[in-house]
Amino acid sequence: MITLRDSVEIRTTPEKVFEWFMHFDENYVSWHPDHMKCSYLKGKQFEEGSVLYAEEYLHGKLHRMKFLTREVEPNKRVEYRMLFPASIICKGGSFIMEGNGG
Repeated sequence: MITLRDSVEIRTTPEKVFEWFMHFDENYVSWHPDHMKCSYLKGKQFEEGSVLYAEEYLHGKLHRMKFLTREVEPNKRVEYRMLFPASIICKGGSFIMEGNGG
């Protein structure tokens, strides 16, 4: 299995980043101009078992994706699994929020 990792430094606390994720459906479209739509099909704001639907352009083509929230560790981590058909290409991933100690 291949693992891809990317990281970005955001000058705020893990708690504030997690709070942003708790309003993901509201923040998704303003996050990036290629993000078109986002809503929960089941559950709410990254609770375990919730299903999120999102549309975004990747390389000029509109992609429709569903994500199942697998695990949530408040202020630390959100783990998700892609649902079919996107799961053929990408099984899932996680967002990890870590303080830099400063």
